[in-house]
Amino acid sequence: MEYLSQREEQILLAIGYLREDAYLVAIRKHLSSIMGRELSIGAVHIPLRRIEKQGLVAASFGESTAVRGGRRKKIYRLTSAGLAALKENKKVSDRLWTDYLKANALSKI
Repeated sequence: MEYLSQREEQILLAIGYLREDAYLVAIRKHLSSIMGRELSIGAVHIPLRRIEKQGLVAASFGESTAVRGGRRKKIYRLTSAGLAALKENKKVSDRLWTDYLKANALSKI
């Protein structure tokens, strides 16, 4: 299994949180609010395309709206492969944090 970059993981988690509202602009807004800084569209769009090509997310088009000039939103959803990748990333991250905390607790004795 290929591991996710931090940004890819953040995007997958945002998609899981936003569910049926998970389109590019909403994903960027959610991540920007969490991170406390404005992300560019490219900072989200490029890794989003990459994880879509890897099959970690699937996309479908929503209804067109007058607000968007008749354009439809591309809505993303996690695939089973995307969920598995998130679980694997969390498992590795948890193990690294556990090892780090053990090592630093021992060095204070």
